[in-house]
Amino acid sequence: MRIVFIGSVFFSEYMLKELIDVDAGIVGVVTKQASKFNSDFCDLSSLCAKKDIPCTYTTDVNSAKTIEWIKALNPDVVFCFGWSNLIKKELLYLAPLGVVGFHPAALPANRGRHPLIWALALGLKETASTFFFMKEGADDGDILSQEKIVIDDDDDAAALYQKVIKTAKKQVRTFSKSLAYGTYQRIKQDDSKANNWRKRGLADGVIRFSMNARTIYNLTRALAKPYIGASYFSGDREIKIWKTRPVENHDDNIEYGKVLKVENGIITVKTPDSAIELIEHEFNPLPAKGDYL
Repeated sequence: MRIVFIGSVFFSEYMLKELIDVDAGIVGVVTKQASKFNSDFCDLSSLCAKKDIPCTYTTDVNSAKTIEWIKALNPDVVFCFGWSNLIKKELLYLAPLGVVGFHPAALPANRGRHPLIWALALGLKETASTFFFMKEGADDGDILSQEKIVIDDDDDAAALYQKVIKTAKKQVRTFSKSLAYGTYQRIKQDDSKANNWRKRGLADGVIRFSMNARTIYNLTRALAKPYIGASYFSGDREIKIWKTRPVENHDDNIEYGKVLKVENGIITVKTPDSAIELIEHEFNPLPAKGDYL
């Protein structure tokens, strides 16, 4: 089987390595030289150079130049794992088996943008690793492989990212063989069970201490590395907060936002329902007990 691989994030690199390891038949790779918006950006060209795999850079995967480059490789299938732009019709139907995409959610549920971040920010207990045949819509094609992933209460973005990678590596080993031998199955998505997550903006990452402690905790772990971090604004100054922990405090006479304690760099702040510890943050100088955030 001849596979052209498209990707530009850390996840892409892990999947490409796995496919190379099983000799799946990678004949070419499309990647980016830089990205202004992917915090987990990864240029795949160095890996390709080590493995003597043809590689090209593009800023538009649907451009005539890029499509001609892919077409010349005569692929049986295109794998697109970690690309932020929609694939258009000409590329979707270039290879006989089409384009296989990836979405870390339990499709048809939770289509759309930022699936790992939303799953953590919303406090979900479960998500999934889903590979599917791409269509002209977003994340709505037939499912090729799907495995559930449990989200533990102490998982942050990095931990969940690694869970997805571990699960997906097993999946690509299996379905790359089934595609090659023609034994794969296509499972049509039930659109009546679908929803679409919107694109997140900068305001979605701002901590306000009028939020409940659990909301702040979920937001912080959702935006932990490799993502951009949650933010607190003191006037015009942005302060990153990387790790938090809810703690008990049910004194109804203390206003939310009041600093209850500062000890060993950990700042404890009152919230409407209890309190939150700011464990890893960029406060400099530290606030004092009794200050308001």
